[in-house]
Amino acid sequence: MRGLVIKNTGSWYTVLTDDGQLIECKIKGNFRLKGIRSTNPVAVGDRVEIVPNNEGTAFITEIEDRRNYIIRKSINLSKQSHILAANVDQAILVVTVVNPQTSTTFIDRFLASAEAYRVPVILVFNKTDLLDEDTRRYQEAMVHLYQTIGYECYQISAETGAGVEALQPLLKDKITLLSGNSGVGKSTLINRLVPGASQRTAEISDAHNTGQHTTTFSEMIRLDEGWLIDTPGIKGFGTFDMEPEELTSYFKEIFRFSQDCKFSNCTHTHEPGCAVLKALEDHYIAESRYQSYLSMLEDKDEGKYRAAY
Repeated sequence: MRGLVIKNTGSWYTVLTDDGQLIECKIKGNFRLKGIRSTNPVAVGDRVEIVPNNEGTAFITEIEDRRNYIIRKSINLSKQSHILAANVDQAILVVTVVNPQTSTTFIDRFLASAEAYRVPVILVFNKTDLLDEDTRRYQEAMVHLYQTIGYECYQISAETGAGVEALQPLLKDKITLLSGNSGVGKSTLINRLVPGASQRTAEISDAHNTGQHTTTFSEMIRLDEGWLIDTPGIKGFGTFDMEPEELTSYFKEIFRFSQDCKFSNCTHTHEPGCAVLKALEDHYIAESRYQSYLSMLEDKDEGKYRAAY
């Protein structure tokens, strides 16, 4: 029996079978021995083979080949990965410039990881209702930066509903991963996009100005035409299994300039005739993007990504 994994609570997986049943499933014991170095070998969005048992539940015995996935380094187990979702058409990354502030490093790491698996990303800047003149100017500058690179950007307030209607057509007939730092308003946005979803929301923690985890597991929410995958808020985004020589191609604008570097194996850090360093000097590449690139080059040194990303 085949189906789609629509919820992952850690130990149990809810599978929507091809004939419309919802069955709670566990992983077959020896399934974990296949060398999958992941905290969650089965992810929301996976197509799976299941074998029902007499208790009304089932075992997952096989995962179909994934066409893509979004992956990050596991915070607790740095040798392992954590798959946010599989088989997605696009991702919406919800970011905020206030309450809490999403770092450009976090944004760039997410974008690079999505580029690595050919997942298009839409940036949604939430909480426009909280912006003053300075933070509005800063947000406009960020929107301009990412639009110039080639990313679609939207400015909304999930709280008031302003701008949210522009997102609805983007979801039609798509499987969309919704992600972002804790506290950026994903649950509030889902309640706007999917009336009746009743996602729990929580106040931002005043003590640390970071979000509380209101979503504790990944889940696919059915839309009229499409699916939305809600994921727990992420505090860090460590890149996983990226080779330094591949990294350039995951930063669109750096890749464009790298074609003109003197050396084909240029790391864009010190080499003579580096077109990327020249573009950085001439302000065709943003300093924040270049710093994100450097931080990902350093990811081979264990633990470095955790601090501020």
